[in-house]
Amino acid sequence: MLLQILAQATSAQGGGYTQIIFFVGIAVVFYFFMIRPQQKKQKDQKKFLEEIKKGDAVVTIGGLHGKVYSLNDTTITLEVDKGTKMVFEKSSISLDASKTK
Repeated sequence: MLLQILAQATSAQGGGYTQIIFFVGIAVVFYFFMIRPQQKKQKDQKKFLEEIKKGDAVVTIGGLHGKVYSLNDTTITLEVDKGTKMVFEKSSISLDASKTK
């Protein structure tokens, strides 16, 4: 009877290691499929916003298409139609419109 209890105790310790390895594996998969791509996307978006220049065709987060009329540190003025200009925060620019076509 004592041998059975000792056998169960030693097998429970081994099971702990497999659980730790399992959770570490899940964390690694989570990092490579969730966190890393999101960080890359944020890095690309920041680079895109820094490289915007006057005359670029862009799309806002809300889906508005326009050409960059002027730039400030935090705002962008877009020309959406002939003579119609709108001011947006720089962070609301989503992507380059030339890539959507």
